[in-house]
Amino acid sequence: MSDSAQSRGGPSWPLWIIGVLSIGVSLVSARYLFPGAPGGAPPILANAFTRYGALTVHAGFALTALAIGPFQFVRALRDRHRSVHRRMGTAYVIACLCGGAAGLVLAFGATTGPITTAGFGLLAVAWIFTTSRAWMAARAKRFIDHERWMIRSFALTLAAVTLRIYLPISVIAQLPYDPAYRAISFLCWVPNLVVAELLIARWFRTTPRP
Repeated sequence: MSDSAQSRGGPSWPLWIIGVLSIGVSLVSARYLFPGAPGGAPPILANAFTRYGALTVHAGFALTALAIGPFQFVRALRDRHRSVHRRMGTAYVIACLCGGAAGLVLAFGATTGPITTAGFGLLAVAWIFTTSRAWMAARAKRFIDHERWMIRSFALTLAAVTLRIYLPISVIAQLPYDPAYRAISFLCWVPNLVVAELLIARWFRTTPRP
């Protein structure tokens, strides 16, 4: 975030909470990198493309993006260590693009049907699109646009966190798994993107487009 945007963004504690949740989910998701994915969710392991390594690729790159993402919004790191910020940003972009591509493949193997395929498939496409736009804006030195697209990209990266918030809620509410999971395939990212747009409208409302 730019200095002006961050100064209008309120206290820093939400970023700390997001960072803790992101790293926590990254650590939990690392189980999908091991043979047999010990403790992995059976419906995810039953995905038709898991046997081809799509789940391992998606998990590896997605958890990398999730762990890196919060640090890209730390103003002190960006201002004092710009080379580190750029390198981490490059790693984040690569992780999002690769994780998104693998996620798109996995969407077509969803065990709960075409609605889930649409939900996670659109998430993957939006993740790839927003991250690509953020990278292109940075390359063109359009840094305000870069910040906007990075906010959108990370909001979609956080779908990994919100997914794991909705799932236990659906279990506690004793909702049938298949209908709940179909709804969560959209709920885990659409509200995130809406919130991102509201924050962008608030933080950049007085910033002219370059």
